[in-house]
Amino acid sequence: MTDPIADMFTRIRNASAVKKAEIVLPLSKIKLEIAKIMEKEGWVKKAEVLSPATPGKKAGFDELRIVLKYQKSGRPSISTIKRISKPGLRIYVDKDHVPTVLNNFGIAILSTSRGLMTNREARKEKIGGEVLGEIF
Repeated sequence: MTDPIADMFTRIRNASAVKKAEIVLPLSKIKLEIAKIMEKEGWVKKAEVLSPATPGKKAGFDELRIVLKYQKSGRPSISTIKRISKPGLRIYVDKDHVPTVLNNFGIAILSTSRGLMTNREARKEKIGGEVLGEIF
């Protein structure tokens, strides 16, 4: 897999289109951090790590479980989730050009020297970084 973050975003997009309750995907540190940010900001209900606890199973990999959030009308809380910086074209911003997503109704996730954070946190800490994606 070339771009695991884009794969995660596509799985979330596809699952919310068919109104699935949750998705399970392979775990990585960056995907876990993105999921925790989405949980903290209220875009998903829950993000947790599933460990392979099957007895007699020799090897297994940890998985990331994301419980999707829907509005009372049945519409998904995430209407758009897209990857901005791609492996072939990285997008970096400095502290003065941190993006605003949908007039601050959405969030952008940035990878900074202080870890992953939202565009609001990056603007408050006056720090730039790589724009991983946008959610609104």
